[in-house]
Amino acid sequence: MANPVADSRSNRAAVQATNDDASASKLSCVKKGYMKDDYIHLFVRRPVRRSPIINRGYFARWAALRKLLYQFLSCERDARGQGNEKKQILSLGAGFDTTYFQLQDEGNAPYIYVELDFREVTSKKAAIIESCSQLRDKLGPTASISRENGEVLSDHYKLLPADLRDIQKLDEVIAMASMDPRKCVLIYLDPDSSRSIVGWASKKFSTAVFFLYEQIHPDDAFGQQMIRNLESRGCALLGIYDTPTLLAKEKFFLDQGWQRAVAWDMLRIYSNFVDAQERRRIERLELFDEFEEWHMMQEHYCVAYAINDAMGLLGDLGFFFPKDEHHVQCSPSELHHHEGGERASHQTS
Repeated sequence: MANPVADSRSNRAAVQATNDDASASKLSCVKKGYMKDDYIHLFVRRPVRRSPIINRGYFARWAALRKLLYQFLSCERDARGQGNEKKQILSLGAGFDTTYFQLQDEGNAPYIYVELDFREVTSKKAAIIESCSQLRDKLGPTASISRENGEVLSDHYKLLPADLRDIQKLDEVIAMASMDPRKCVLIYLDPDSSRSIVGWASKKFSTAVFFLYEQIHPDDAFGQQMIRNLESRGCALLGIYDTPTLLAKEKFFLDQGWQRAVAWDMLRIYSNFVDAQERRRIERLELFDEFEEWHMMQEHYCVAYAINDAMGLLGDLGFFFPKDEHHVQCSPSELHHHEGGERASHQTS
């Protein structure tokens, strides 16, 4: 008989290992010049050198999500022309992400930035923040840090422990973080989501964007090998068969109450959304000859986002496409009519 306590501990250990792996991959990219991050080295104990295809893939993901994030932060006026400067970001499963500190350096930090993760992760992150003055000094003189509780509380940045599977606790954490559900909120999840979290967020935040980076197409040969590789590291993708395609990702959000939803695979995002000048720059950084594998890999990952826009702030946010480009903005009952055209509609550039 399965031991739920042991399974939970095993899952948390896998989450921590995945977090460490992601931080090491980002540092590899930074060292090669793909992106700038003056803080990620503080969170990596054993730097590694990733292969060019891993570096390029991590950059593509980072560049896409960062561009969407900047779009969100630049939304300044609602449908009535009134300004709304108090942006909020909620990062679910934040790991050792350093985005807040980078945004501080750029002068782009939101009014409130909240990060949630398992206590095992937040305790380590709190300890690193407390021990590194270049991080700690950015929090202001009133910040309090508790390694034991895995908490960092300051006027504009909050790091809090939370089990994302416990929806009731999420409400308590949001209240503790002093987030305003009526105001514009970005929700970014990386990369393990659940139906309950997406539904909770849709009900909780009336003006919000939910970003999701996930795998797709588990049933072909490449997808099956991808899943085996992740399972061998203790990271089972339990939800991938519920939303195995781009259309299924969009429908998933709409079924949970979001007003709009769009999903593109990473190959299309890299080719048509990541800035062309940046693509040309990073493609000169390393010798690259893994084009066939690159195309297959990028076709098996996607970014999906959902939008609630009660305040009329987010009309221009998202992937850019011509007016006749397909994206889902209809009731879930209408979605089955699009099934036959899914591949064509999502592969059109």
